[in-house]
Amino acid sequence: MKKIKLLSLVFIALLVASCSPIRVATDYDDEVNFSTYKTYAFFKEGIDKAKISDLDKKRILRAIDAEMQKKGFIKSENPDILVNMFTNSNQRVDVDQWGGAWGWGWNPWMWGGNFTTVSTVTEGTLYIDFIDARKKDLIWQGIGTGVLTLDRDEKQERINEFVAEIIAQFPPEKK
Repeated sequence: MKKIKLLSLVFIALLVASCSPIRVATDYDDEVNFSTYKTYAFFKEGIDKAKISDLDKKRILRAIDAEMQKKGFIKSENPDILVNMFTNSNQRVDVDQWGGAWGWGWNPWMWGGNFTTVSTVTEGTLYIDFIDARKKDLIWQGIGTGVLTLDRDEKQERINEFVAEIIAQFPPEKK
């Protein structure tokens, strides 16, 4: 009986852990010398088009501000980089099947039977674009995807996590 409880706890822990990480991908222009960029400003026209609440926009912009300043960038009226962001979200359906018996496969005569759980989560994607302010060219893009929360108290924490993991990839390392 203790083994069953332990296995159940492990399963639940794995299920929760599988939902929490943020997957990050980046893309950038290989021809750009990123060490020349020192200042930034937000690209208002682009940010205004983001289809999220103004409250969430403010949360994201504050998080980007904090991360850029940690990296030594200075907010400026005459920036080297324009920062744009936009978002996307979708419902993800997770279906998990597991049985109460040891081993692989399905066996209706084993005790406990098999169980199927279905859960849905809202998965969001945050895109952060860095645009060369003089040339108006996209030079870097970071994309973070992960599970969102509607809980107001957890929302800022989750946004900070998204932004920190994305901005951690900037500037790209020279190969």
